[in-house]
This record gives sequence, C-alpha cells and structure tokens, in this order.
Amino acid sequence: MPTTAKFNRAEREKFFAQLEVPFDPAQIKWRVMRTSTDGRSGAVLPFADPRAYTDRLNQLFTPTGWSRAYTITTAPSLTRLDKGKVIVTSKVLVASSVTINRLGSHTGTGEEWADRENAVTSADAQAFKRACSCYGLGRYLYRFEETWVRLDRRGAPIAVPELPAWALPPEVTIAQATGQAIDVRGPVDHKLTAQIEDFRKTLGEGIYREILRRAGHSHSAAMIPNADRQKSVVEWMQAATRGFERLQVLAEMAGNAQFIAAMDNLKIVSTTSFPSLSALKQLVEELEAITGQQVA
Repeated sequence: MPTTAKFNRAEREKFFAQLEVPFDPAQIKWRVMRTSTDGRSGAVLPFADPRAYTDRLNQLFTPTGWSRAYTITTAPSLTRLDKGKVIVTSKVLVASSVTINRLGSHTGTGEEWADRENAVTSADAQAFKRACSCYGLGRYLYRFEETWVRLDRRGAPIAVPELPAWALPPEVTIAQATGQAIDVRGPVDHKLTAQIEDFRKTLGEGIYREILRRAGHSHSAAMIPNADRQKSVVEWMQAATRGFERLQVLAEMAGNAQFIAAMDNLKIVSTTSFPSLSALKQLVEELEAITGQQVA
C-alpha cells in the first residue's frame, strides 16, 4: 500500500510559519500564578484554551489531517503541603502525542495532583499544549514573564496586562487589540524625544519600555508617531518617577529589614530593574501598609 509523501521543504516552512502565528487576543486568558500576602495583588501569565490549539490545527490541516493520542498513569503515595497542611495524595501523569499527517509527530507531558478538581483535564491540557509547542503552535506564550496586577475579592484580576506587538497576529495592532483609535503619524517634537530618552536611566529598562509601548505605541522614543503621543509618554514617565520618589521615602520609613522583606515577597531583585509598573505600584502599596501599621 503506497504511503503519503511528506511535505516538501517549502510546504513545511509555510505550515510552521502559520503554526507560529499568535492567537487572536480574544482567545487569550490570564491565570493568577501566585498572590501577595494580603491577597490584593497577583502575578499573572497568559494562556490559551486547548480549543484555540485545535481550532488552528483544524484550520490548517482539517480535522482529519491531524490526530492525538494520550496515555494516563498515576504516581501514588505522595505528599504535598497546602497552606501548612500535609496532604497524602497521588499525581496524575499524562503523555499526549500530536501527529500531523505528512509533517510528523511530537509528544508532551503534563501532571497534576490527583486530589485537585479536574486533575486529568488539567494534566491533559498541559501535555497537549506542550506537544503542540514542538511545532511552534503557542510557543510564544512561554516568552512572557509574570506581571503583577490588582485582584478583586474573589482573587480574579481587576484588569489584565496589554499584549505586546510580538504577541499579536499580523492583522492586529496594539491599538486594535486594546480598542484604541489607530494612531496617525504626524509632526514630533525632538526636544520631547530627548527628554523621553533621558528617563531610561531613572526608570530602568523594563518600565521605560513598558511606557513606550503602552503610552507611545512604539518600541523606541524616536518612533513615537506624533507629538500628542510624546506628551502622553512624558506624563507617564513623570508619574513613574514620582512613584520612585515615593518608594524612596517609604523605604526609609519602613527600615532596611522590612524593605528587603517586601521586595523578597514580591520577587523583586533590584529597585534599579523593576520588571513593570505594576511591580513598582505593588511594592509602594506594600510599604504603605507597613508604614501605616508602624504609625499606628
């Protein structure tokens, strides 16, 4: 019986490129990975439901052009700590194999504690996504770092971070993804460009680039589309600078030991390299709570 020939090099490159395209922003959700001691803030990471992966595979190869198989095993008699309590349980282990006809096959693994709700579903989703990432599908989601956001009383994010340009499909811009009006390129003020560039050292690379992206819709001070956007960036950077000044005052009030403890709690390595504005805000709020208690 004749076998179906593999895709040629050009066909493979085309499919891999299509698989690597980020998902539509509407398909992206955010998971709280850990929370602050008071539960008011949490570190979040983006993810896509397994259906987004199957939709892409169906779109590119049809439902009959790919298949998946999985095996489930358990690791018994294990213990874990949950809020200081020792729990005797087991682990569900799933291996998922994804085969695309004429392209190849890849396997991923997933695991979850058996006593947790929907343990098999969770482990299976992990395994399936990891197998898909071997083809490039959804791999870009592993590039994200945790971002701290405010949480509501149920522990859900009040507002989620904006997706960067590299995490959007080609037909979607940052402005479209956030519901903003499309920028019109116009005259710029070169004095403002220089002023913006001067903030880099004060704010650190992480916050500096975040403000450029969010307020300036750009990755470079020189590429901000118009003077209005430049003014918005300057206002954001001035506000962030005031945040650093407030942080310095609070750090002195709290004392070195409590300041370091607050930084450790939020996994902040250095005040000269904050990963995001939300991290700066969270540290300020932590120190405000500490100093408020001290005053009382």
